[in-house]
Amino acid sequence: MINKLIANIKKTNAPIVVGLDPMLKYIPQQIKEAAFSEYGETLQGAAEAIWQYNKGIVDAVYDLIPAVKPQIAMYEQFGIEGMIAFKRTVDYCKEKGLVVIADVKRGDIGSTSEAYAVGHLGKVTVGSKSWYGFDEDFATVNPYLGSDGVKPFVKVCQEEKKGIFVLVKTSNPSSGEFQDRLIDGRPLYEIVGEQVAQWGSECMGDEYSYVGAVVGATYPEQGKILRKVMPKAYILVPGYGAQGGKGADLVHFFNEDGLGAIVNSSRGIIAAYQQEKYAKFGPENYADASRQAVLDMREDIAQALAAR
Repeated sequence: MINKLIANIKKTNAPIVVGLDPMLKYIPQQIKEAAFSEYGETLQGAAEAIWQYNKGIVDAVYDLIPAVKPQIAMYEQFGIEGMIAFKRTVDYCKEKGLVVIADVKRGDIGSTSEAYAVGHLGKVTVGSKSWYGFDEDFATVNPYLGSDGVKPFVKVCQEEKKGIFVLVKTSNPSSGEFQDRLIDGRPLYEIVGEQVAQWGSECMGDEYSYVGAVVGATYPEQGKILRKVMPKAYILVPGYGAQGGKGADLVHFFNEDGLGAIVNSSRGIIAAYQQEKYAKFGPENYADASRQAVLDMREDIAQALAAR
């Protein structure tokens, strides 16, 4: 699947992933009213609004981008109905030819981690048959429990030719409380990065590994270090836009071949119509605002890479 991701990036010339992280406050009133009129102000009504909102955005941007990244918590908060909307979103994006990166941040020990890996990336055995569960292409993984929590995912990646992105240096302000701690004189994130490179060496695609890393755009200097530590790992870069990351912050995440990184923007794209810059589109044309935000982001990144 890393090969498909790279092929999609080359085709679109857009190292961009749209974070499908819907919240009801982002969804235009006309979509909520239609969903609530059919299902009431219920969990099912909320899930229907989310699904219709996502579909509108995907229809508007799928030809511009290589991948999407739905954050599962935004769906889980609506219970089973929300998870149905999550699955519908995953399936629809794959029908559109997009690579789906599930932002699930899983990681546990032994059989528990194996079950997470099977549920999101692999097949579960039911009697004499095997079935895909959520069937995403990539999943984010928390390595805090060590190799026990990651190796089951690596095994499924090898079997299914899918991938993972391991949390290495996250974009949130408090990430340094643990990730920047010095271990034998070196920051913990660097040690985790070295381990990602080791796991990845066992799971290679044509150019890059199936085992990638999450490194926040809000920490460009750390990104520069980690790019060297993990030369064959694709880096998923959150934190662009709403969290403060800009195109100029991203150049060191990429290798000299112009590949090696894919940059995420969530509410900066999906709720673009709520920004002053895109207010002219209005709620009724929210998807067109999202499309313009993708075009602007693509140009920002391209200019930054050309100037490096």
